[in-house]
Amino acid sequence: MNKDNNQWSTKLGFILSSAGAAIGLGAIWKLPYVTGQSGGGAFFLLFVCFTILIGLPMLISEFIIGRGTNREAVSAYKALAPKSLWTWIGKLGVIGCFLLLSFYSVVGGWISVYTGKALLGNVIQSGHDPAELFGMVTGNPWITIVGLLFFTLFNVLVISLGVQNGIEKANKVMMPLLFIFFIILVVRSLTLDGAMEGVKFFLSPDFSKITGESILYALGQSFFALAVGFSCMVTYSSYLKKDESLPYSAGSVVIMNIFVSLLAGLAIFPAVFAFDFKPEAGPPLLFMILPAVFGKLPFGELFFAIFLLLFLFATLTSSFSLYEIIVAALVEKWPNARRKIAWSIGVIVFLASIPAALSSSSLSDMTIFGKSIFDATDYLVSNILLPLGNLLIAIFIIHKMDKNLVKSEFLQGSHISELYYKVWRLLMLIVVPIVIAVVLIYTASQYNG
Repeated sequence: MNKDNNQWSTKLGFILSSAGAAIGLGAIWKLPYVTGQSGGGAFFLLFVCFTILIGLPMLISEFIIGRGTNREAVSAYKALAPKSLWTWIGKLGVIGCFLLLSFYSVVGGWISVYTGKALLGNVIQSGHDPAELFGMVTGNPWITIVGLLFFTLFNVLVISLGVQNGIEKANKVMMPLLFIFFIILVVRSLTLDGAMEGVKFFLSPDFSKITGESILYALGQSFFALAVGFSCMVTYSSYLKKDESLPYSAGSVVIMNIFVSLLAGLAIFPAVFAFDFKPEAGPPLLFMILPAVFGKLPFGELFFAIFLLLFLFATLTSSFSLYEIIVAALVEKWPNARRKIAWSIGVIVFLASIPAALSSSSLSDMTIFGKSIFDATDYLVSNILLPLGNLLIAIFIIHKMDKNLVKSEFLQGSHISELYYKVWRLLMLIVVPIVIAVVLIYTASQYNG
């Protein structure tokens, strides 16, 4: 058992923390721009289907592995399959989280900078066009590095405090506030002139715009948004008490994630069309739209600053889970050194993130397979390593893990029917691995082509 495992104090704390791990850049930042690039409503529908049919069973699987062993990711697989290659699933998760943090922290840094500027009244009232301001922020190496440093420091401070005193307390306060302010933003966005064109784009499926790459991105986004594939949720669920229902907890996380993803689309796309932006603008989309929307509100700068603070927190709650899988794996070996480990990992992640942070400025001419360092790392993590990690976990839990333990963990803590267990097992046995394998084969064929 984790040496510093003081467990989640309540079921709500676990659900909010798990939702916080999922609800961040995936739902609020990445989904809108990937949807914009991939055809709108049809892509969002694919994302929802993948999230329910693939993401939810995978989330339950990680919960089962974590609580079934009461160990963090690396030790969990060692306990279930000692001295075998299966132990590399946990190690892949640590490596994947590290790579994910190397570009995720960069966006967290952008949000940190925007939050600071908004608090000083230097975004909406700056006089700069939102697109121009975004270019000024990301194109300045010193600004991006300072933002990255702040974001990394905040993560380290919370992670060093542990589960209950750090991660859980933060999530219980800020996640509900994020929902409230998001709904305010959606209401304002929907009342803009021309907003309905954005709603139509987001919610009306046009399957003629779906390509093989769109399907790949939709699956990758469902994994990215639920934080599954790198065993982050194995570590989180290892802190969970035995009297909690894993399917209900996973279902709550998925519902909250889809709801926030829907809110994100309804906040962004009506404003995109109202202000004549391009929905396929890419990663800068959120940073260009939000200032324009809040600029139309009374006390817009204040509301924008508050929202950015909450958005920053949502980003942090996701990165907490990425840091925790790495830190927890080392704390297993050195149980009394959590603070030192957290700070050491923070320094390493900061240094590793610098190339991606400079990919829009000093290193803008450096490309990997035609992509910037930032975009190449994002593609590797979201479209290759995450699906690969999920495929390995799916095979492991069905073919390697003890069936009685799996069934016991699935049913424990609730009066759920065995029918749900049979449906979940069927999905994990056939549907999930086949879909993921097909997507990975497609990715390989595109690479070879």
